[in-house]
Amino acid sequence: MSDSRPTFGEPPSDVTVPKVVVSRLSLYLRELQRLQSAGQQTISSGQLGTLLGFSDAQVRKDLGFFGQFGYPGVGYRCEELIRAMRDILGTNHFWPVVMVGVGNLGQALLGYRGFGRQNFAIHAAFDADPAKLGQTIQGIPVLALGDLPRVVRESGIRLGMIVVPAEQAQVVADRLVAAGVEGIVNFAPVTLALPPNVQLVSVDLAIELEQLSFAVTNRLAKPGEAGPGADAGPRDGPAILPSGTAAGIMPKSLPDAR
Repeated sequence: MSDSRPTFGEPPSDVTVPKVVVSRLSLYLRELQRLQSAGQQTISSGQLGTLLGFSDAQVRKDLGFFGQFGYPGVGYRCEELIRAMRDILGTNHFWPVVMVGVGNLGQALLGYRGFGRQNFAIHAAFDADPAKLGQTIQGIPVLALGDLPRVVRESGIRLGMIVVPAEQAQVVADRLVAAGVEGIVNFAPVTLALPPNVQLVSVDLAIELEQLSFAVTNRLAKPGEAGPGADAGPRDGPAILPSGTAAGIMPKSLPDAR
C-alpha cells in the first residue's frame, strides 16, 4: 500500500474552475466536517459521492481541478482533505464581514452560528433606521451607514452582505464598493451593477424555489409519464440544481427581508 503524500493547491493558471464545482467543494467540506466530528478518519470518493448524491467520478473530477488528494487503498483522509479544501476556498483564516440591513432577515442572519464554523463573523451591522442605531443584536452593534467607510478601513474588512429591500440594494452596493469591500453577498431580489474587480454572490430565495419547482416538475412529468398524478417510479438520485447558492449558509427559518 503506497502512502505517498498527495499534492494539491490552486488549479493551473490556464484552467477555469466552473462555479458549480466550487459550490460542490463547499458541500464536500460540510460533509467531511460532519464525518470528522463523528470520528471518521478516512472516506472514499464513492462514499462521499453517495452521501451527497454525486457519482464517485464526479467527486474525483471536482477534486482533480486542484491536485491529487487520495491515497491508494486508503481513500481520502478527512482531516487532510478538510485542511486542503479550506486552503482552496480561502476559509483557512478568519473573515470579518459587514452587513447592511437589520430587518427581519438581517436579524436572523445575525444569530446564525453557521458563519462562525466556517471562519466568518459579522463584525458590524448597519441600518438607515434611526430607531435601530446604537442597538446591539446578538452581540453585534448596529451602526449608521456613515460609519461604514471607517469600520471597513479600520478592521480591514473585504466582505459585505446586503440585506435590504430591492429598491435600496444598488445604493448600498455602491457604498460598500466605495468603502473598499471586495466581495458582496446580495440577498435583495435585484441584479446589481458592480465594478469587475468586485465579486458578487446573489441569494434570491424565490429563485431557489423556482429551481426546486423545475426539478420536481420535470421529475414528475418525464416523457411517457402521465404527469403529476402518476406514479413517478424510482428516483435516480437527488436533482442537482444550477443555483444552490444559499446551501450551507442560510438559517433554517428566514423571515421576510423587510
